[in-house]
Amino acid sequence: MFVASSKMKSIFGSLSLLFLFTLNSVSEADEKVVICYYGTWASYRTGLGKFEVTDVPTGLCTHIVYTFVGIDYSGTVQSLDLDYEENWGKGYLKKFNDLKKINPKLKIILAVGGFNEGSEKYSLMAANPTLRKNFINSAMAMVDQYGFDGFEVDWEYPNRGTSVYGTEDITNFTRLLKELRDELDKRGLLLTAAVTAVEKWASKSYDVRGISSYLDYVNIMGYDMYGAWDHVTGHNAPLHKGEGDEDESQDRVFSVDFALQYWLNQGCPPEKLVLGVPLYGRTFVLADDQIYGVRAPSNGPGLAGPYTQTRGLIGYNELCQKLRVETWDVREDTLAKVPYAVQGRNWVSYDNSDSITAKVEYGLQFGIAGVMAWSIETDDFHGICHGEDFPLLRSINRAIGRNT
Repeated sequence: MFVASSKMKSIFGSLSLLFLFTLNSVSEADEKVVICYYGTWASYRTGLGKFEVTDVPTGLCTHIVYTFVGIDYSGTVQSLDLDYEENWGKGYLKKFNDLKKINPKLKIILAVGGFNEGSEKYSLMAANPTLRKNFINSAMAMVDQYGFDGFEVDWEYPNRGTSVYGTEDITNFTRLLKELRDELDKRGLLLTAAVTAVEKWASKSYDVRGISSYLDYVNIMGYDMYGAWDHVTGHNAPLHKGEGDEDESQDRVFSVDFALQYWLNQGCPPEKLVLGVPLYGRTFVLADDQIYGVRAPSNGPGLAGPYTQTRGLIGYNELCQKLRVETWDVREDTLAKVPYAVQGRNWVSYDNSDSITAKVEYGLQFGIAGVMAWSIETDDFHGICHGEDFPLLRSINRAIGRNT
């Protein structure tokens, strides 16, 4: 029979503590979420931009959000495009559920809304008990039929845009989430929302403490902070105030750090807050190619990518290929912690692995729940530019400490 000496017991004890510490560290990292948004419209893209449900990287995400379904004027949730198998559809709702066969730990979430849906129908629905009931019942029917693990409301935005009821939307949105929470609790499912990040707009749309009490995750969209709608160049997702902003007051600057501070200070629990990062850039046309810094005069939307084909926006997969084969002046805003690139009158704000990592590490200091990415079909999913597929999404996972 082997009898350990006191010295060996001490060694074994130290090793046991180290092992437990390592397990706890891994467990803590695993608890951080990586919420990936997938836009089904990417299946229409051609060539290397085409992205099907089967291309979704199930090992790089803890949750995947299916975007989007919409509603009609009766409040009923309905398909917007490819969701069903009937009438020559692609049956994406069913295929999405099949992703859990690849990764049984994966959670899939059905999202309603989006920017193109606007605010009008949601404002009308949330204000009317009958329409809210139609909305909730039809949403739960779709969630149940296709085996989703949760439901997300992406109303863009209460009390803004085409809203009908204005400031009443704020209370009505909270009420809607409460009623959804009651139904989802019966099923043991998640409730999440995508919300605008910066104080100037979030303060007009949400009772932060109220909605946070009903949501499992509050996904703040930490991007589109500046774009071609402005008359000057600006970063899509600056971590801090950057070049040209040094003397500006906080209420005049949009940045990830100010957005996080606002949501946390308004009562969103950090363990529910998820920081959104972009896997795409914003493009501008310079008014003068000799004035090309941050806050340079702009004449509107810049170049479009070959796959996304939208002026003013470019996927990282599209931009990184341009930077490889074309001559660009790639610069770094060391204050905002993000890169930008200039070519003649073309000006592009974007994120790379370093800037994504900086955002994630900054957010983790506050004990946030994790990170969400909009959207995975604009990452370099073929691995053309860096020798590995999904380089930005992998950077998120590495920064959080997930072993993928």
